[in-house]
Amino acid sequence: MRLVLASASPRRARLLAEAGYAFDVAPADIDERRLGDETPAAYVRRLARAKAEAVSPRYPGRVVVGADTIVVIDGLVLGKPADAAEATGMLGRLAGRRHTVLTGVAVVRDSRAEVAVERTEVAFTALDAERIRWYVGTGEPDDKAGAYAAQGIGSRFIERIEGSYSNVVGLPIPVVGRLLERLDGAPAAGPPAARRR
Repeated sequence: MRLVLASASPRRARLLAEAGYAFDVAPADIDERRLGDETPAAYVRRLARAKAEAVSPRYPGRVVVGADTIVVIDGLVLGKPADAAEATGMLGRLAGRRHTVLTGVAVVRDSRAEVAVERTEVAFTALDAERIRWYVGTGEPDDKAGAYAAQGIGSRFIERIEGSYSNVVGLPIPVVGRLLERLDGAPAAGPPAARRR
């Protein structure tokens, strides 16, 4: 089974590829603004499904995977920072504290859909203003929810993860597998795709 990934994220593509899934990439173009009364979990669930459903009509009979990841702290939803100042503010809020990473995942084939939300708790080390300024200057926070990358330089700041690591990167792979099984009623794993060395 060859999937369709409704995302331009190289991190999600890498996670799927490393898990042995074959797929094509077809980014979705949707309005990602949060509705006023939406809980964080409902927000990522809705966006994940909307992304998959936006792409699905172009691939009849194919399974489309959509996902959306946010960071939540103090009841605030932290998506991708708009600029360096916003990234600095996000990192200052996360420094020395715990936060929650939520990813909505949807798998859609034609009119059928399976959706779930994965939750992971992350503890950050303390960060002073100089270290935050240096990290923002690397450019890594620019397109990351919460302004950090768990798989990159930002890994220096993570003291502990409770839950799925791949969720923090942007796509909880075990959840993808479970949703694919629910969609088809049979295990979707199969033999891993051959990898180049």
